[in-house]
Formats: sequence, structure tokens, C-alpha cells
Amino acid sequence: MDILSDILEGAGLRRRVLGLRAVPPGVALRFPCARSIGMHIVLRGTVHLHAPTLDAPLSLGPGDVAFMARGCDHSLSVEHGLAGLRVQTRGADTAPPTAGASGVVGGAYQLRNAPRHPLFAELPAWTVLRAETRPRLGPLALAAGLMEQEIRAAEPGTDTIVQALLDTVFTYALREIMSDLGQSGRGWSHALRDPQVRRVLNLMHERSAHPWTLEELAQQAGLSRTALAERFRTAMGDTPLNHLRVLRMQRAMKLLSDTDDKLEAVAAAVGYQDAFGFSKVFKRTVGESPRAFRQRSDAGPMRPGL
Repeated sequence: MDILSDILEGAGLRRRVLGLRAVPPGVALRFPCARSIGMHIVLRGTVHLHAPTLDAPLSLGPGDVAFMARGCDHSLSVEHGLAGLRVQTRGADTAPPTAGASGVVGGAYQLRNAPRHPLFAELPAWTVLRAETRPRLGPLALAAGLMEQEIRAAEPGTDTIVQALLDTVFTYALREIMSDLGQSGRGWSHALRDPQVRRVLNLMHERSAHPWTLEELAQQAGLSRTALAERFRTAMGDTPLNHLRVLRMQRAMKLLSDTDDKLEAVAAAVGYQDAFGFSKVFKRTVGESPRAFRQRSDAGPMRPGL
């Protein structure tokens, strides 16, 4: 079971390719991404990233990836400070970099409404993946280079290829961050290192609609109920059954947004025997009824500025 792929699928990520952009001198290129996660990949030159959540600007060089896990308005500039710079909001009128100019490519991802998977909660607000710590011809560098090539070429099929490459870079970056988090001793990424806890997480992702009990999960993991509950809470900061409820609600939100299935069918698909019981849990967890969520959910492209 590929848990990370299942999490990304369940999150209902909606992407927006921010494109290949020049960062010219004297300009602060502003990105209004208050409700998204995303990343910038520096292709050439030195760029400084400014955000209200940062104590000081982040200095980024060629090949560096800045990963934003908490949406906020932020800016890029070649200067270390913003004083005196002309602010230019990211848009179609921003030219791609010319030879010798600093340039970036990136994307933003909008997550489905809360509750979100614990992975997204534990990600640092900003993470910089330095090119110097990765193989020069590693997958991140190669995918970023292909993105630049495709955007410049603008051949038939470019949009599809660039979106796929953006997802590839995003997933590779997320994998690297998870690897670092897994060494911290706590959290979802660390929990995957515990064979018994990982076994339970795999079962939840593979069969989220199954009427799991703590007893049955403990038997599958080869642990007592008490041992599983303690190890799960230590690693995840949550109980097994509450985590299962979150997974079910995430899948329910995706079904409500992406299909026309009746409420009874959605309830059954995520492990509830009737629509009434499912609706009560959904409203308590999400904050609104399934019907209201479906009416509000926008299944179209990400809105500008997210």
C-alpha cells in the first residue's frame, strides 16, 4: 500500500502551475497564496524569499526548492530587502527569464477543507531543499529542468506534461521532508518507521470502510489493545479510531465533491451503515452537513490568488 499516494489522492489537491518567471532587479514579485501550499524552484541566479512568517529572508540558489506548507502572501526578489522595490503581483504579464537573469518555476496546491491529514499539520511552515545536498542529476533536478524546457518549448501537450512534472517535483520534495521529519521521534512521518503502527495505518488506508475496532487492529498488528493505543498515541498524537474517522471524512469530502453519488452511497463507501449516522459524524468533524458541503464545494480549477 502506497500511503503517501493515497493521502495525496484523498486530499483532493488542486494545482496551479505558477509558470516560469523572471525575478528582475528592482522588483518584488508577489505571490498571493494565503490559502495554499506550494513551492518555488530556482532555475538560475540568486533569489530571496520574503514572508511574514520568516524571521529573515531565505536566500535561494540554482536548484534550491522552497516548500511552503502554510499558505501566506510572500514575495521573491534578487535583493535581500524589500525597501524601495516595485511590487509586481504574479501574473501572465511576468516575462520568463532571459539569459543571465534570475528565474524560478513553481506551483501552488489548494487542499480540501479540514480535517486535513496529520502529515500536512506537521510540515514546517517553510522548508528549503538545497541543491548542494542532492545529486546533481537526481530526480528533483531532472524534473525541474524538464519543466523549464517544456514551458519554453510550448509544444502540443505542454500543459499536461508540465502539470505531471510539477506533481513529480512536489512529491519528491514531500518525500525528502518526510524523511527528515521521520527522524524527529514523533509525528506521522515517524510513525511509519514503527512496523506495527505502519501495519495499522496501511490497513486503515486499504480498507477504511471496514468496521475496525481497536481489538481487531491490535490483533492485526500483533499487539495488545493497550500497547497499540499507547504506541499509536505516542507516534501520532491521536487514537487509532479517531485517526480512522479523519481518513473516512477526507474520503467522504472527495466523493461529495467529485461525484454525484447519493448520500447513502457515500456513507456506505466510507464505512457507515446509514446516511443519518454518517451525516452526524460529518457535521461534527467538518463543521457543516454533507449536503451543504457538496453545494459549497467548487469542483472547478483553483481560484486565482489561492
